[in-house]
Amino acid sequence: MRPSPHHARSARGLLGALLTSLVSLAALLTTASVAQADTTICQPFGTTTIQGRYVVQNNRWGTSATQCIAVTDSGFRITQADGSVPTNGAPKSYPSVYNGCHYTNCSPGTNLPAQLSGISSAPSSISYNYVNDAAYNASYDIWLDPTPRTDGVNRTEIMLWFNKVGSVQPIGSPVGNASVGGRDWQVWSGSNGMNDVLSFVAPSAITSWNFDVMDFVRHTVSRGLAQNNWYLTSVQAGFEPWQNGTGLAVTSFSSTVNKGSSGDPGGPSDPGTPGGSTACKVAYGANVWQGGFTADVTITNTGSARVSGWKLAFTLPSGQQITNAWNANLSGSSGAVTASNVGHNGEVAAGGQATFGFQGSSSGAFAKPTAFTLNGTACTTA
Repeated sequence: MRPSPHHARSARGLLGALLTSLVSLAALLTTASVAQADTTICQPFGTTTIQGRYVVQNNRWGTSATQCIAVTDSGFRITQADGSVPTNGAPKSYPSVYNGCHYTNCSPGTNLPAQLSGISSAPSSISYNYVNDAAYNASYDIWLDPTPRTDGVNRTEIMLWFNKVGSVQPIGSPVGNASVGGRDWQVWSGSNGMNDVLSFVAPSAITSWNFDVMDFVRHTVSRGLAQNNWYLTSVQAGFEPWQNGTGLAVTSFSSTVNKGSSGDPGGPSDPGTPGGSTACKVAYGANVWQGGFTADVTITNTGSARVSGWKLAFTLPSGQQITNAWNANLSGSSGAVTASNVGHNGEVAAGGQATFGFQGSSSGAFAKPTAFTLNGTACTTA
């Protein structure tokens, strides 16, 4: 059987004790104050900052061949990617842009590390440019640790595989599918010997997306691979190339971490009076195991008017009981349940979406709710 490939940070996890000092020194020696358009970095661990808030890193560690990136004020592109490594091993590098701390190099003004229980939301956006004549993945990484460490490898790594080209695969093995953030993913789970890795692989290439990092964090907590008293230390977006890679680019990146508990996102949480009825569609994705489940719910406003404040009513099948929830306030934990918005997701534009989720226990055969009403109006189901 072909061994599962390691990836850039995973292999660095295995070598972290040896490389931490080198990486930190290299970052200090090669960091520019602020990147200008098309600033070129060819140093293996060279970094610079963009927008005064994010760090871009070349992060070439798995080969001695040259890799160069051109840094713009919104991202970077790989301009030279010499050499190749076997696709059943670790990749050549992880050129990336990040918010947070990586081997003691923290992005300017970041409020990471931050305890998970104190984060209400972590909205992020990413846009990629892909090429076909290479072997790589487009990876968005989310790092978690029991302590607010800034100096190296963390306990759990969440990887979002937005695209993969060639015979590359995540660490570990497939453990099923899950709906997170309103999208379906194939989920892989494994360990590189230093940290757990939970990977979400998109069934087809995603070129751009706006999403909440905390949706994936909470799903990871529900699987027992992190706890709410742990810390989010960094989020990083880039590429892991095994072969070639010239032309790959992150064309835009943003990351914000909003403080406040999940039920109190930085201010008072008052559902208020729902702003009228509207046409709607609900997607209900569930991840089920013996005795429990998580549900990810996406509400789409299919009407022509904005919704200001929402309440979604549904009935849980017999034997199911909600134990905790995120991005919504719940009335009822079994039988008839009403979910209402929290402070940051009460406004839903025409054609827009709101998402929330919950974890629960279950007994007997699992089933999904069969009907939903939004502000008193019946919704279609996806």
